[in-house]
Amino acid sequence: MQQIGKAYMNWSGGKDSALALHHAQQNGVDVAALFTSINAAHQRITMHGVRRALLELQAAALGLPLVTAELPLLPAMEDYNNIMSRHVAELKAQGFDTAIFGDIFLEDLKQYRERELGQQGMNCYFPLWQKDSAQLMEAFIAAGFKAIVVCVNGSLLDESFCGRLLDTSFVADLPADVDPCGERGEYHSFVFDGPIFKTPVPFAKGGITTRHYPMPKSGNDCFRDKPAPDMPFYFCDLEPVAEAVAI
Repeated sequence: MQQIGKAYMNWSGGKDSALALHHAQQNGVDVAALFTSINAAHQRITMHGVRRALLELQAAALGLPLVTAELPLLPAMEDYNNIMSRHVAELKAQGFDTAIFGDIFLEDLKQYRERELGQQGMNCYFPLWQKDSAQLMEAFIAAGFKAIVVCVNGSLLDESFCGRLLDTSFVADLPADVDPCGERGEYHSFVFDGPIFKTPVPFAKGGITTRHYPMPKSGNDCFRDKPAPDMPFYFCDLEPVAEAVAI
């Protein structure tokens, strides 16, 4: 394993970042903070839609300081890079030298992270890189992690998957063309208990809402001058409560 000094976890609140944090800690990495991007308009975790209050409860249950970057709704790439670069510089000044990510096999995303952070003298560490997705899901469940699906890409999965517990039956019901870990953005989750948590994160399961976002445009899209079709996303709202409740 590469030499790592003081590291921060790029934390989404979901299963991949939780498993990556678990692997890093098991390998003796000094993970000293969580870093999460927040939708400033709604005060929710970017793309996952989880409330800031639950993110803060997660961080407290993990016993780690939380650093957040507030992003505008659907930021331009330049704005995103500028905001993230400013926060990385601040972390660098605090002695951090490594950023940990839960990426599994998306090579272009890995290269982007390494390029952008490398320009600021920050190393990248990918504990789950090129591991088998099905085996990672099995390991996640076997380790005792508990998570709920909070966001589903409606162009790839139907609404019934949203709000379900992330367990063996959920994985068994996934279509064959969907990655078990949702690595291509098929679904996102919120982890509320597991071996890295001091206590479970208490929450109540709320209703499901639908939002539509423009479909990403390909550089080779001959129809790029026409409006992009909407992609439906289903979100299961979670609310913080005083004590954990059965779901």
